[in-house]
Amino acid sequence: MNKKKLRFGFIGCGGIANQKHFPALAALNDEVELVAFCDIIEERAAQAAKQYGVENASVYTDYKELLKDESLDVVHVLTPNVSHSYITVDALEAGKHVLCEKPMAINTEEAQKMLDAAKRTGKKLTIGYQNRCRVDSLALHEACENDELGDIYFAKAHAVRRKAVPTWGVFPDKSKQGGGPLIDIGTHALDLTLWNMNNYKPKMVVGSTYQKLKDNPMGNMFGPWDPETFEVEDSAFGFIKMENGATIYLEAAWALNVLDGKEAQVTLCGTKAGAEMRGKAFLDEGYVVFNTAQHGQLVETAPSDGGGVAYFSGESRRANDVEARMWVDALLNDKEPLVKPEQALVVTQILEAIYKSAETGEPVFF
Repeated sequence: MNKKKLRFGFIGCGGIANQKHFPALAALNDEVELVAFCDIIEERAAQAAKQYGVENASVYTDYKELLKDESLDVVHVLTPNVSHSYITVDALEAGKHVLCEKPMAINTEEAQKMLDAAKRTGKKLTIGYQNRCRVDSLALHEACENDELGDIYFAKAHAVRRKAVPTWGVFPDKSKQGGGPLIDIGTHALDLTLWNMNNYKPKMVVGSTYQKLKDNPMGNMFGPWDPETFEVEDSAFGFIKMENGATIYLEAAWALNVLDGKEAQVTLCGTKAGAEMRGKAFLDEGYVVFNTAQHGQLVETAPSDGGGVAYFSGESRRANDVEARMWVDALLNDKEPLVKPEQALVVTQILEAIYKSAETGEPVFF
């Protein structure tokens, strides 16, 4: 692969493709070519090909036709959640490396099929948890890797909006998404938490989900939603006990009557120190505050302006752009991707357990 540009194909040309994947990869035109675009709405695929593709880029409405292109090296699966598994498996079986958008799948069984296909084919598979690639996330992870927090025994995974229900696409459609804020934004917060704790062995989960604000759409950041088509939860909460005794509290809401929201952020409490993500992380303006005791006093440390881990000196530090560069680097140099499918599988297991516990009223044991 080092002797030619990587050839990318895309299945799904909606919002996440245009906001995240197309611009980030198009900026890497010395290393990649965007050559094939598929969407069930042909006009969307055609527009993407015109704006981001190479000359005479291919346009499809059937993803299986796109996968027949033997010249493609990589496929990004950017479709509604319910189709992640079978499209990813088909792409891997067709000999393509795959980045699938989060969540990995709508349940553990389908996520396992994806992992099995990656192992069977020897192709790389990663999941689109770009929040790992933020400056604050990378700084926090480096601190955890250096054991600066000690044994992390309690964590909070934050994914709470005051009132920002997405009103476009298929977000409130349970049959296509599999759930609401828990599977949409809670998945990011849980991924960050498990990754920083380096703990992927859950023991027990208790969960609750609510649909309390369905009929109160006014004041929503993205305009009022239609209560008649709002089929998913508006908030969800999980209590997760890990095998080693550590505890994680996960909160996820598109709409919750709180003053201040926190999205794709974590709080970690260890034996040596604690850490809290603050600021507007979703705008790449987040930072980490570390807290501990020194010289008999409680102290907090936060980064100065312009700080951050310089993984790609002189280049954009926006999470979307860093994610694309890391993924392309892993492909060109045969490295493990930053987000391993085995890790994303555990995220899916825990989310599924929260939904199950909420439905049955009973804890779920692993």
